[in-house]
Amino acid sequence: MYETFYGLNGKPFSLSPDPNFYFASRGHQRVLSYLRYGIHQGEGFVVVTGEIGAGKTTLIKTLVNELSGDTDFVIGQIASTQLEASDLAESVALAFGVSNEGLSRSQIFNRLQGYLTQRRLEGKRALLIVDEAQNMPYSTLEELRMLTNHQVGDRQMLQACLVGQGELRARLQEKRMEQLRQRAVAFCHLGPMSQEETQGYIKHRLQRVGWKGRPELHQDALDSIYSETQGIPRRINTLADRIFLVAYLEEKEMVDRDLVTEVARELAEEQPSASDESEAALAGTQKMVSGQGEELMEQRLSAVEERMGSLEKLMDCRSLAKALIQSLQRT
Repeated sequence: MYETFYGLNGKPFSLSPDPNFYFASRGHQRVLSYLRYGIHQGEGFVVVTGEIGAGKTTLIKTLVNELSGDTDFVIGQIASTQLEASDLAESVALAFGVSNEGLSRSQIFNRLQGYLTQRRLEGKRALLIVDEAQNMPYSTLEELRMLTNHQVGDRQMLQACLVGQGELRARLQEKRMEQLRQRAVAFCHLGPMSQEETQGYIKHRLQRVGWKGRPELHQDALDSIYSETQGIPRRINTLADRIFLVAYLEEKEMVDRDLVTEVARELAEEQPSASDESEAALAGTQKMVSGQGEELMEQRLSAVEERMGSLEKLMDCRSLAKALIQSLQRT
């Protein structure tokens, strides 16, 4: 839509992580340097954390692109969605393309070990990248630590890179994670971009798709985008994409602060407010409580009915016994 109108050869603000749009902010470059260092150590864990939308996945994809041209590396990737410890070996095997159909867990583990041992004997290094690692149960993290303990000679067979949100960082500080934490050769956190970097990021992405200055971006618009997004790449992409769409629909040749404010307000209105979520939660609770109350009342009524039935039977028995006694007395 707006790409054709403004003479762009692609979508500049896609939400899908794309290393072709990697922007070397100070924070991103620092984390990438830590990753390179940690991975070339060939041992232990590399841990990358950052808030939602900070650009972690784009960063990792950029690194994978770099390493894909290095024949010394074999790379496997998994996304942790509450992965259980008992399923870890199977997931890791699949990540490296190791066939395990119809095999038991012990057979899968042995086949994976065989694969990793062979790669190490060939002089290759196996790197496992675990995305969304904050979702991993403690037992699975411990299982992963044990899996990376195996060596061929004095060389580690498998190195792991854990990528996750800030919760991962907090979890690794807990006492029960001390052994894993001690084996982290690089530990880095990806924060938001500065105001200057945010402006550079926007222009960088536009230039990647052939932007020639249409529409013109007024300085106050760039300042306003930073204020609205606080330098978080995903937020910037969401807001900027909508700004360009509205600018196209209104055939604007300049993006200014007013347009940014208008679009930011629209996006905010589309998101459920905290009060809406609270009301929805309260309504759900009330409905649940109401349902439980009705169920409890039915149970009580059933109990009363049973008791009434028992009483009626008892009264009938008493009446029968009384009549029998009177009959015996007459005789």
